[in-house]
Amino acid sequence: MIDVQRLRILRAVAEHGSFNRAATSLHLTPSAVSQHVAVLERSLGAQVVARSTRGVTLTRAGQIMVGAAESVAAELEHAKQQVDRLSTGRTQLTVATFTSGGRVLLPGALARLTAAHPETVLHVREGEPEECLPLVRQGAVDLALAYHFDGPLPGRSGTGSSLRWTPLMEDPLHVVLPDRHPLAARAAIELDELAGEPWVLGCLKTEAYLRRYAQRAGFDPDVRGTTTDYFFAGSLVAAGLGVSLIPSIALVPRVQGVHIVPIEAPAPARHLGVAVLGHRRDLQVTTLIEALREQAAALGAS
Repeated sequence: MIDVQRLRILRAVAEHGSFNRAATSLHLTPSAVSQHVAVLERSLGAQVVARSTRGVTLTRAGQIMVGAAESVAAELEHAKQQVDRLSTGRTQLTVATFTSGGRVLLPGALARLTAAHPETVLHVREGEPEECLPLVRQGAVDLALAYHFDGPLPGRSGTGSSLRWTPLMEDPLHVVLPDRHPLAARAAIELDELAGEPWVLGCLKTEAYLRRYAQRAGFDPDVRGTTTDYFFAGSLVAAGLGVSLIPSIALVPRVQGVHIVPIEAPAPARHLGVAVLGHRRDLQVTTLIEALREQAAALGAS
């Protein structure tokens, strides 16, 4: 029989990439971590990690077992929540969200949830999708409001703890210009028209998108500012530091002194949605997802 504690240790090794860092996070010695992994390998008859001077990486067998570890952790957490509900009569629900989605979509949806299920105790955590989606897989949060660009959902894929993704809306990116910019009155802009402009960006992911596009268009963007806040980036645009690329929902509230111009079709967009574990059908989770869909539909219609 596979020991659940050893699965937890393997998951920590996978997360941290070394026995030493995993040991620190688990309050164990590196030797104890190594021994637990070795015993797990003997019980499976397969190597789960490849050891090198640069650390450890998962083998294919290790990836399968980490997926199983995440499934086990999620099931145990869900069972604990059900037991807590039996003893307290209250349901704990933890929601993770990225900043702009949390600010624009989440408050109205949470209000509907609490009106329908006043016994629910809500917790909210802020984080980017690559942080939040693994927490859903592990059962640490019940639901994540997240997004992705033109690639797959971020975070490690595995054979266990599969996510169910409910699309909410497309969130197109817009060019944000100072009010006096020569192109501010345009109905739409091609990004390569701004090849010679300085750029201020509010997210590393939009910077990565811009650099990919610029490479295809044959220019190297002059990035003068990189922030982790779109409103801050818009404020720097208003001050004349450069132009920016900002998703539509991150333009709420509107920064004064800037002009927002759509990008010529096909415009780049973030794909917003909700991620839960595939087996979750809790009434509160279902209610919140439906409320988020309504919020997104209302925003798209406005």
